[in-house]
Order: sequence, then C-alpha cells, then structure tokens
Amino acid sequence: MSGNDKLGGGRSRGSPAYALDFVSRTHKGLVRPHNEDAVLIDEEHGLVVVADGIGGANAGEIASQLAADVIASRVREESPSCSDPDAARVFLEAAVRQANRRIWEAGEAESACRGMGTTVVVGYVGDDWLAYAHVGDSRLYRLRGDEIHQITRDHSFIQDVVDRGFFGSLAEARRYGVAQNLLTRALGSTADTEVSVGIEGVEEGDIYLFCTDGLSNMVPDDWLRKLLGGVGDDLTGLADVLVTLACERGGTDNITLALLRVGARL
Repeated sequence: MSGNDKLGGGRSRGSPAYALDFVSRTHKGLVRPHNEDAVLIDEEHGLVVVADGIGGANAGEIASQLAADVIASRVREESPSCSDPDAARVFLEAAVRQANRRIWEAGEAESACRGMGTTVVVGYVGDDWLAYAHVGDSRLYRLRGDEIHQITRDHSFIQDVVDRGFFGSLAEARRYGVAQNLLTRALGSTADTEVSVGIEGVEEGDIYLFCTDGLSNMVPDDWLRKLLGGVGDDLTGLADVLVTLACERGGTDNITLALLRVGARL
C-alpha cells in the first residue's frame, strides 16, 4: 500500500484480544526526485511492513517493494500463530531472511539492480502481543501513557560508535560530524543477513509507530511523544501532521510511516 490509509480492527485469522486501528502514509519529501520507500498494511493478517530502499535510480524502489511483497506473501500463505509469540517471532525472522535472499538474487541477476538494498521494519499482531523484526535504521516506537520508547535499535555506524562508548548519545555523535546514514546492515547487501527480532506485550491505549529515517531524522523523539500523546481519536490526522512536520523541518528524504493503535479489549 502506498500513500493511502486503512482503518479497522477485524481480521479473519482469529480473534484478537484488542480492537486495532491502522493508518499509513508515504511521501517523497522535498528533495528526493522520487520515492524509494514502501509501506504495506494487511489488517486481515495483522501485518505492518515499512521499508526504505537504497541503491539509486529505481533500484531502491524495487528493493523496498520486493521486501514488502515477499514478507506479506509468506504471512498470507502460511498464517503465523496468533497464540504463540515465540513461533511468530521465528516466522518473521525467516520471512525477512527470505526477502533478503530475493533482493540479493534480483541484484545479482539484473545489472540495473546491482547493489540495491533496503531497510525494513515489520510488525505482526498476535492475541495480546506484537512480534517485530527489523534490519537497518527504519524504526519501531511505542507510546504507552506519557512515555515513548524506541523498541528497535538502528543497524548503523553512528549507533555502533555510541554503543561502543565513543559518544554519549546519537545527538552528540552528530554534533561531532559522524554520518547518520551509513548502515551496517541492509536487506540485499549479502546473500544472508542477521535479523533483529523481538516480542512486545500490548496494552489498551498503546500507539506503535513504524517509520523510515525520513521521519525519525526530522522529528525529535520528544516531539513524537507530544504528538502521539495528543492524538485522541484522530489517527489519520496524526499521520498527516507527522508527514507535514517532517517536510517543514527540511523533508530531505522520503517520509514513510505506519501507525497502529491498540483499542479496547474485546
């Protein structure tokens, strides 16, 4: 899905413990000539995929869409467990690895696609939990009450130097001129890749934000907390505000996001 929103809570694979609302947006930003991001929401299967393509020309766009399509196809065909979070986590890891292999093979087969790749962040909603997987620097955040938490940890050079203790924070590293767009992992860069996965328990009122760095680099975490915390019932309006704000603050990259809100227990 690209540029549209989907709202709703039902899905045929089983009865979730909570009502769920989904929205997505994607925008090319103000600088890039075209959009290499991809976003997919499948409410029926409780799936969210956000990907940020790399590789120049049209190759990044091909890689990000291929990642979304491969992961969605596997989920739709095999229907991961809604009741076993560990099984779902293993399933997501395998699906992302399969997407990596397909992108790498396409790059090897087509000279125009050689070197293409993509980040990806995936969420799969079970009965009362969220399984997630990611590669690269596309992120997953959760707002619970007044606290925002970045669930994923970027696979990037700047994150690595912070983790190694050279700087106290990403902001400090940026002030010293460390580039923030150098990835240490991406789908398609090698025939196999390590995938970070995990499980989060969900609670009524949670809001989950999946996004590319075109949003996270433009909108600080404290701003995200205030915006997500003040959403009320207007999830669609929040998505539009986030894109508008990223553009107003420079729009230097493609901007893509998906929002998941956990409603009342059913």
